[in-house]
Amino acid sequence: MAEVKIKLFANLREAAGTSELQLSGGKVVDALLSLTEKYPELKSLIFEKPEGEGWTPVICGSINILINGNNVRHLDGLDTLLSDADEIAVLPPVSGG
Repeated sequence: MAEVKIKLFANLREAAGTSELQLSGGKVVDALLSLTEKYPELKSLIFEKPEGEGWTPVICGSINILINGNNVRHLDGLDTLLSDADEIAVLPPVSGG
């Protein structure tokens, strides 16, 4: 298991009450599930329909997950392997001017 830094932005940061934390995970999905276990209010903000038996984690279409600046959608998605000291940024849609 890798020890990674997770950075939260905008409404995710507000919901969790913190902007960054350290968690462990072998893959991106493991780290995100640990994050949502620690902060259950984030689950419905990060994952599509996070309820029901047999639920499979799927990132909301509007959420971007970056590992060291690279979008996981361009890597192996939630199955992207993690290494110690990786930085995961979880970015919700943001508007403003």
